[in-house]
Amino acid sequence: MYAEERQQEILRRARTAGRVDVVSLADELDVTTETIRRDLTALERAGVLRRVHGGAIPVERMGFEPALATRDEVLTAEKERIAKAALAELPEDGSVIIDAGTTTGRLVPILPTDRELTVVVNSPPLATVLAGRANLSVIMLGGRVRGRTLATVDDWALRPLSQLHVDVAFMATNGCSAAKGLTTPDPAEAAIKRAMVTAAERSVLLADHTKFTNTYLASFAELSEIDVVITDTGLDLALAAELSAAGPEVVRA
Repeated sequence: MYAEERQQEILRRARTAGRVDVVSLADELDVTTETIRRDLTALERAGVLRRVHGGAIPVERMGFEPALATRDEVLTAEKERIAKAALAELPEDGSVIIDAGTTTGRLVPILPTDRELTVVVNSPPLATVLAGRANLSVIMLGGRVRGRTLATVDDWALRPLSQLHVDVAFMATNGCSAAKGLTTPDPAEAAIKRAMVTAAERSVLLADHTKFTNTYLASFAELSEIDVVITDTGLDLALAAELSAAGPEVVRA
């Protein structure tokens, strides 16, 4: 078993059982405890597990949310493929929302230069990148900036969204499942995401395969409210079929 396969199996077991321990994993996967500890360190750096004494716990069980910079370094090739696939969902002209997130953020620098779009964002870093583009009209939602995600939240962001209607919202999420829908750890950020989905004619979820089957504190949309899910080929085909049965088209880029 390759290291990546072993780490995915460790993550699967952690999410199923709620916790894994080093000694049991070493015995069951027929590797040394030092190898398991390196695997757990790699998974913690990826932001999906949190090390505890003797083992690890999946971050969703702790209400823990990795910082933006940490998440931005993980699965970069997959996120870039997802963003490129998302270009097919852009309108020829009109308006879009791009939600704050590391996968949605990959869409910003590759937006085409040959069409005029109004782009609504709730991320100051994304607004800065977009502002210099002559073919784009950029609307930055105000409000409190969450340090962990650099997303604006609260009433100053919610009020403008209630008066907008856009063609497509490109959404990010921390967790997604057929049973629980789209979830995120912070209720204030969930409220903004919910308003974005409501403001859009169509909603497109951009999420790498590690986000699926996770469930966090605050729900912001049912899968039936999402038109297209764009993920990577790491998503299990059976799970992709389950998601599709709940309503959205599923694209594995």
